[in-house]
Amino acid sequence: MTEKESNRGFWHTIHDANKGYIEEQYRMYLQQSETVQNSVRDLFERYGPPIWTTNQESEHNQDNVSLNTIKKVTKAIRFIDAIRRSGHLAANIYPIQMKQEQDNTLIDEATYGLTVADLKNIPASFIWEESPNHLKTAWDIVKELKQQYSSTISFEYDHVNNEVEKSWLQDQIESGTYKAYLSNDEQKDLLKLLVDVEEFERFLAKTFVAQKRFSIEGLDVLVPMLQYLVQQTLYDNTDNVLIGMAHRGRLNVLTHILDKPFDRLLSEFYHAQGKVLMPSSPTDSTIGWTGDVKYHFGTKRHIENGNNATKVTLGHNPSHLEFVNPVVQGFTRACQDMRYQSGYPIQNQDKACSILIHGDAAFTGQGVVAETLNLSGLTGYQTGGTIHIIANNQIGFTTNYNQSRSTQYPSDLAKGFEIPIIHVNADDPEACLSAMKMAYAYRKKFNKDFLIDLVGYRRYGHNEMDEPRATQPTLYREIDQHPSVTKIYAEKLLDESVIPKSKLSQLQKGASHHFQSIYFNMIQNNNTNQEQNVAPTALKNDLYKSDTAVSFDLLHTLNQESLIRPANFSAFKKIEGIFKRRAQVFEEKQRVDWSSAEFLAFGSILADGISIRLTGQDTERGAFAHRHLVLHDINSEKTYSPLHGLSSSRASFDIHNSPLSEIAALGFEYGYSVQASKTLVIWEAQFGDFMNVGQVMFDEFITAGRAKWGEKSNMVILLPHGYEGQGPDHSSGRLERFLTAAAENNMIIANVTTSAQYFHLLRRQATLLDSDAARPLIVMTPKSLLRHEAITSEVFALSDGEFQTCLEQDVDKGNPKQVKRIVIGTGKVMVDLAELMKEKADNTDYTWLRAIRLEQIYPFHENKIQDLLTDFQNIEEIVWIQEEPENMGAWRFVKDKIHQLLPEKVKLRYVGRCERSSPAEGDLTSHQKEQKRIIQTALELTQSETNSYVSIVK
Repeated sequence: MTEKESNRGFWHTIHDANKGYIEEQYRMYLQQSETVQNSVRDLFERYGPPIWTTNQESEHNQDNVSLNTIKKVTKAIRFIDAIRRSGHLAANIYPIQMKQEQDNTLIDEATYGLTVADLKNIPASFIWEESPNHLKTAWDIVKELKQQYSSTISFEYDHVNNEVEKSWLQDQIESGTYKAYLSNDEQKDLLKLLVDVEEFERFLAKTFVAQKRFSIEGLDVLVPMLQYLVQQTLYDNTDNVLIGMAHRGRLNVLTHILDKPFDRLLSEFYHAQGKVLMPSSPTDSTIGWTGDVKYHFGTKRHIENGNNATKVTLGHNPSHLEFVNPVVQGFTRACQDMRYQSGYPIQNQDKACSILIHGDAAFTGQGVVAETLNLSGLTGYQTGGTIHIIANNQIGFTTNYNQSRSTQYPSDLAKGFEIPIIHVNADDPEACLSAMKMAYAYRKKFNKDFLIDLVGYRRYGHNEMDEPRATQPTLYREIDQHPSVTKIYAEKLLDESVIPKSKLSQLQKGASHHFQSIYFNMIQNNNTNQEQNVAPTALKNDLYKSDTAVSFDLLHTLNQESLIRPANFSAFKKIEGIFKRRAQVFEEKQRVDWSSAEFLAFGSILADGISIRLTGQDTERGAFAHRHLVLHDINSEKTYSPLHGLSSSRASFDIHNSPLSEIAALGFEYGYSVQASKTLVIWEAQFGDFMNVGQVMFDEFITAGRAKWGEKSNMVILLPHGYEGQGPDHSSGRLERFLTAAAENNMIIANVTTSAQYFHLLRRQATLLDSDAARPLIVMTPKSLLRHEAITSEVFALSDGEFQTCLEQDVDKGNPKQVKRIVIGTGKVMVDLAELMKEKADNTDYTWLRAIRLEQIYPFHENKIQDLLTDFQNIEEIVWIQEEPENMGAWRFVKDKIHQLLPEKVKLRYVGRCERSSPAEGDLTSHQKEQKRIIQTALELTQSETNSYVSIVK
């Protein structure tokens, strides 16, 4: 080995982490050797210079140049990546410059220690291996990418973690594939549509002065964007396009996208004293009998193109912004699911596409948005991608953006769900169509959500009666001077010689004349002759009796088949034991518990060819470990539902645990039930009081949707309810709130106390599907009573019985003439009452008392109560008993109804908790004491009227 080889071998033993230190010491050694430690100096004297340095000056200079170049190339790569990530910061996306001062240093070459000259000296291939041929240097790349990422359209996708998706997005942007290249004729059509949109708003403003319309002006391009998307879905033979939006721009969308006749819309504006304008087009039969304001209505449109047909639906929406979002998602999933086979439904994501149009303030401010976005990736809720458009006015009513959100953009919320985002200037219509093209292509390829932040402005106030210049004077000075998108686009086409100078004026006059001619040709009539919409007759009538009994043989078969499992499937041993005990019911003539009755109800409904969708919080197992309709293999984590193995099933059974959400989950199921009117849709809360969080869905959609909009739902709501000492938050399903909203037979409210009653109630609800009598069913379900012997039923009650709105309690029945008191109540308290009576039966005479369970509280069955009362000629009082406080529960709903049925001189007495602000006690001992007092008071023969817990209706 030569000395040179020996020296080289030594330096190869130095670890990379130490090379920097050695190199620094060597430079010091060359300059002034005595400054270096003796041991290090000895190394250099023995082995010479480190091999990664050189003794020749020319080589040293050459290495310095190479290192410097590498550093600049590295910086340039960082700079280019920053443009892709942060180019949106410098983009021209604001038509009105109402924005924060933004820090653009991330996309400035100086930030990275570079100059333009540096970038011009770096070959393009060093920075971008597959760069287009026309790009020669890094500076060319910078200019090209800034044009792509920082123009009137910009992109955010760095938060998307899937590399395939990210690469696709980058390629679409940098190749220009995403762009919508319009022919001259298409540009002219786009201009005409923009003119029609603008002139329609102007016509409404002039004709119906100071009437609310929530003008689209400032975001006019939203209409062409929606039109473009609908056309694409028609080409792809998509069956349904489902749209959800709030009120801004809704009238223009209704007329130009949904094809609602202009005369019908104009008739809704006309409010002359004693007069109405009659449209020539037929009245919309989809609206309810009480109606709503014009900017809340939705409608449907059928579009055909050769052999292709698409139905476009705009969902009805209340003033509660964004709450239609999960409803539309429910519509969409219902359109995608095929439910006419056993097992889970078969989903085809290409059959339906959803579009949600959000407000900028509401997208950030309303929690239902985040809840709905969270559904997008969940098996039981995903719809193959939703296209979101934020109609970004940059203001919420009178609140500036910096008062309404903590994020830079309203769209930032979507980043947490890895949704790609486009920001686009609403004054550049072709860029806006390009954004929609890319969104649709992404959804089609990856079946995931995509978001477009359509940045515009609001030409007028929140509504046309509002004056925005009082709160945003500077902003509105700029808006007043800002030309409309129609004028901007017309000037662009004029500059490109696509249209002559007179074209815009011609289009405006033509559109104006069109709207005026429609208006002037409408006939004015006296509104006193107009027929008022009324509720369907089927809702006014009592619920018709339906045969809900199921043959013993079918029940027996269903019960036996609940034990069937796939090959090599091993469920948890304890759970299998539960099913085996259930299977013994028919052989040993045992009684059917709540869960068994539910299983048999579901199985028999599936045998009738009716599909079922059951979701909720911990619903697969049941929050109280009682249902077990999804079993888990202990070895593989595979799952199986016993309802999927039934030989008689002719429809799908769809069951999913929901996310911990009430608003979005409830809205989704409501939408599903409306769209899939032949499916029994059931939502279950973990505890009944969780309905508090879903209150908007109950008030606006479930209880009132049909009266307002003609939207028919037959969904079932299961709310665990009952006072068991679990405190204020796990006791009450807030029965009183549903009873407050109960009117016009808009729903059924029940609190049943036997498994057979539950069985028949579910089956009766299934018979109402897709009929005029359909309506939601609210059920207060048991908790501790789920396993209580007192609520079990004999098998024959399922095979021979029917649902009873009232049940006479099974006690020692003597001569009816001896009865002095009738106790009426609903739910668990009546079971508690029966248990105490049974306990005291050996030494207490109860022939003076009868107890009646009100199983269906609404519709209130007066005739049934009346029939029961006529059997007792000598009663002195009727006692209503409940465990809820006096201002809650059913008391204030039933009080007047029962009072009207009272025989002469018979008193109506209330026994229960006194009025409370909180539903229940937090202390278990206090609860038990109060519960005992209520039951004992109801069973006492005499009672002082001065007791603060007892009230008497005179």
